[in-house]
Amino acid sequence: MGIRAFFKLVEMQTKVASMIPFLFGTLYALFRFQQFDGYHCALMLASLLSFDMATTAINNYYDYKKAIKKNGFGYEQHNAIVRYNLKEPAVVSVIIVLLLTAVGAGIALFLSTGGLILLLGGLSFAVGILYSFGPIPISRMPLGELFSGLFMGFVILFISAWIHAEGGHLAVLDLQDGVLSLQVNLSEVLLLLVVSLPAILGIANIMLANNICDMDEDMENKRYTLPVYIGFRPSLKLFRILYCLAYLDLVALLLMKVHPVLILLVFVTLVPVYKKSALFTAHPSKEKTFVIAVQNFVLMNLARIAALGVAVAWTSRSFF
Repeated sequence: MGIRAFFKLVEMQTKVASMIPFLFGTLYALFRFQQFDGYHCALMLASLLSFDMATTAINNYYDYKKAIKKNGFGYEQHNAIVRYNLKEPAVVSVIIVLLLTAVGAGIALFLSTGGLILLLGGLSFAVGILYSFGPIPISRMPLGELFSGLFMGFVILFISAWIHAEGGHLAVLDLQDGVLSLQVNLSEVLLLLVVSLPAILGIANIMLANNICDMDEDMENKRYTLPVYIGFRPSLKLFRILYCLAYLDLVALLLMKVHPVLILLVFVTLVPVYKKSALFTAHPSKEKTFVIAVQNFVLMNLARIAALGVAVAWTSRSFF
């Protein structure tokens, strides 16, 4: 399997949806708790990237296996297995190697940190597999936006901050004398949830845009995604609303006295995000305008990462 075929199979261009929350969570731990662990960071990166690629490959493989209509809708171009004439054993082998890499790095991270990573990592693995696998995969239900947004936008960000933050800054899972206890710093976790909302909503919009573009194909192949349920026009309206909610969250963070540089930098992205969103809603297309959802997500969240990086460089101890 060539590198181009592999990148298409795992849709490498979409990995920013997991890498950006990972990077933001790492910087958040540096800024909020002044803590960083390079070994933990490397293990999580290996596990996260491998698993993200594996779930995408599984999704493409099962789309290929379950497709009722295998021509039209650009199917021959956007399905890597068809486009590059990939052999099924080769695809399955790639998936297995990626999963073994993800599990191995995840176990190493668990042994070096604690039980909470096993709980959250195991839950994330389960959702990732069930997203594409099983009698009724999540990707074929109107829940893809919810699950992808929460798990990639919040859970990844939470874990990537937690692996650096020692001393129970966020949460501690402990087993002593057969008693399992979970202690959660509720104020810190809720604060992290509010901070992660733009990432949650941006990732949900990537999934929503993808499903909007695939509506005809999904109906043909009996994939009952959210746009299939609520309709084309309401889906476009929801696409715009989610961006509005993301910027309203930034206003809320400003009222909560978040570092002003963070807010000012992110609001600079409002105009290009609005213009690009209008282009997508005017002409939704997998080939031409779907990338706008990815670009908007990257633009908004890289601005936040840049501001947080500057704050870390200034060694500020007053994030809120």
